[in-house]
Amino acid sequence: MPAERAPMRKVREVLRLRHALGVSERQIAVTIGVSRSTVGEYLRRAAVIGITWPVPEGLDDAELERRLFTPPTFDETPGRPLPDWPQVHKELKRRAVTLLLLWEEYRAEHADGYGYSRFCDLYRDWRQTISPTMRQTHGPAEKLFVDFAGDTVPVFDATTGTERRAHVSSRCWERPTTPMRRRAGRKGLPTGSGRTSTP
Repeated sequence: MPAERAPMRKVREVLRLRHALGVSERQIAVTIGVSRSTVGEYLRRAAVIGITWPVPEGLDDAELERRLFTPPTFDETPGRPLPDWPQVHKELKRRAVTLLLLWEEYRAEHADGYGYSRFCDLYRDWRQTISPTMRQTHGPAEKLFVDFAGDTVPVFDATTGTERRAHVSSRCWERPTTPMRRRAGRKGLPTGSGRTSTP
């Protein structure tokens, strides 16, 4: 992009010399008195918006300048489709779900969507906008918090040697003096054994 914008009469002359007379960019640069890269930039911008020579009637210098040099933020046309970031964030909490997998699903749905690295950058930017904390107000011993570790662990019966799968969980009252850890048998149901307490 040129450092200083030429008057629109020079831009019109660039278009005329190129499209009506077939003059090279280098010759146009010498004739007009601007750099070759500036000529190339004007021609590229005009091609993007579909303007050649003659310039359409009724297109005055102000409108031509607005069309050629509108900042990208002014363009109201929608860009590439954005993923549903809250849904992406929720899916990432599931086991074996990665950003790569979610990006592949996104691209399968939107072929013109973002590439993987940009997808990751946008997700990280979005994640900075959410708060990692959740304020909860309640009295002492009013609620019990339970957290399962995820994967099950093998538990062997001491007498028979048979193996069972058990879930490991941590439970904590709001203001406990000794949090409890207990091995769970069937999903979420604590067994009587395996109870330990930590100070």
